[in-house]
Amino acid sequence: MSVLQVDNLSVTFRQDGRIIPAVHGVSFAIDKGETVALVGESGSGKSVTALSTVGLLSDNAQVSGSVTYRGTQMVGASERDLRKVRGNDISFIFQEPMTSLNPLHTIEKQLAESLALHQGLTGDKARARIIELLGKVGIRDAESRLGAYPHQLSGGQRQRVMIAMALANGPELLVADEPTTALDVTIQAQILDLLADLKRTEGLSLLFITHDLGIVRRIADRVCVMQGGEIVEQGPATQIFADPRHPYTRKLLAAEQKGGPPPVPEGAKEVVRTENLRVWFPIQKGFLRKTVGHVKAVNDATLSVRAGETLGVVGESGSGKTTLALAILRLIDSTGAVAFLGEDLRGRSRSALRGLRREMQVVFQDPYGSLSPRMTVEEIIAEGLGVHGVDPGQNRTEMVAGIMREVGLDPATMQRYPHEFSGGQRQRIAIARAMILRPKLVVLDEPTSALDMTVQVQIADLLRELQRKWGLAFIFISHDLRVIRAMAHKVMVMQAGDVVESGSCEAVFTNPQSPYTKALMAAAFGA
Repeated sequence: MSVLQVDNLSVTFRQDGRIIPAVHGVSFAIDKGETVALVGESGSGKSVTALSTVGLLSDNAQVSGSVTYRGTQMVGASERDLRKVRGNDISFIFQEPMTSLNPLHTIEKQLAESLALHQGLTGDKARARIIELLGKVGIRDAESRLGAYPHQLSGGQRQRVMIAMALANGPELLVADEPTTALDVTIQAQILDLLADLKRTEGLSLLFITHDLGIVRRIADRVCVMQGGEIVEQGPATQIFADPRHPYTRKLLAAEQKGGPPPVPEGAKEVVRTENLRVWFPIQKGFLRKTVGHVKAVNDATLSVRAGETLGVVGESGSGKTTLALAILRLIDSTGAVAFLGEDLRGRSRSALRGLRREMQVVFQDPYGSLSPRMTVEEIIAEGLGVHGVDPGQNRTEMVAGIMREVGLDPATMQRYPHEFSGGQRQRIAIARAMILRPKLVVLDEPTSALDMTVQVQIADLLRELQRKWGLAFIFISHDLRVIRAMAHKVMVMQAGDVVESGSCEAVFTNPQSPYTKALMAAAFGA
């Protein structure tokens, strides 16, 4: 008997008097000790399918079909019966631990709550169990971290705490919904290894939801490919990867970063240069706020980027990548030389720098967070024109329409708001907002990390085309080495504020010198 059997599952949502289909006719099974991966782009119905297994959908959802856990029907079951299964037999790990963990409660309190609710464990017994769980998921010196709050832990540690909470009641089935998407490649590899170890030692079955086929290849026994709310193909992982039958599966497998950046034009002018750039934040203590030390966010960074050239900056979270970019843009204070188009920026006041801002633009990681929800697309894209007084005599609407066509957006949609677009379209809007000012330097801060693989490829192709057309200098920040290899001419590897390795993309990828670079390569490519 399968641990979980799903037959002809359909889910619709009632909204504003309309019926919106989300999942249609989905069927699959998970056997004891098996890992089944649900794969597909955002909006394909993966998470809705998973949440419907234990009745975690909103009240406006209508579920039909059959979901049985150990022969017990979950669809239409009472709240009391569902509660017995949730957390006990079937546990969830979600994508973003900060939205799942209570920021006002310590780690100990949050784990203790689950143990008290489901197992009746309290006091010393609960504390011992919590320490055991944290040790099991690889949190060092677990006893000392019991009083920590979520914000005091790193991203990887928070995700480990989430896994510990999921394991607290000895579940049989673990549902992992994009548990590694927001993590660095090295942390991602650690979490995947941890899940594989737990599956083996605890006898767990695993439903793994992801859009990353590299992870699926590494962890899954069987694969279900979802598109538009339906499973279009399923079978053993080896078979799916070796001989995909459905065109959509073949499309997903082909969505890997390929090719390289356009060649740097002959005699290209240097756009930006730094020498011995440092960003040290003082550590102050006591009533008089005496400086007792420094956080060395960036320590001695020297770089040069020419027109039409891309510098890839890689490293784990906290390595100083974004701080370096902010210092180059003169948005935070630093020491050391920063030159833009041959002009030393150190002596420039903030008001004097304002004239250069149109030539230095940023595209952020999260397009939804960087776009105002109260402004139309036209207003968002045109905002910089008014701020910088660019081409006041020209028709703004025509300029917006032109840049929208250039980034692959339909100008007819310019009166819509950001929430009416997909993640990839929102990132194109953010790129259009930067490009309408015709900048010389663009900082791209993880511009593809929150996107599906197919959309990542499209955005990378768009950026390369814009660079070739306009001779843009890119500083491309990422922890995804596949994207960097496809985009960058030069690579700089950062660790804890230090530049541990730099050189041409080919040299760094084919013959890495630093142990840290080798560790990143091994985590990213499985080498």
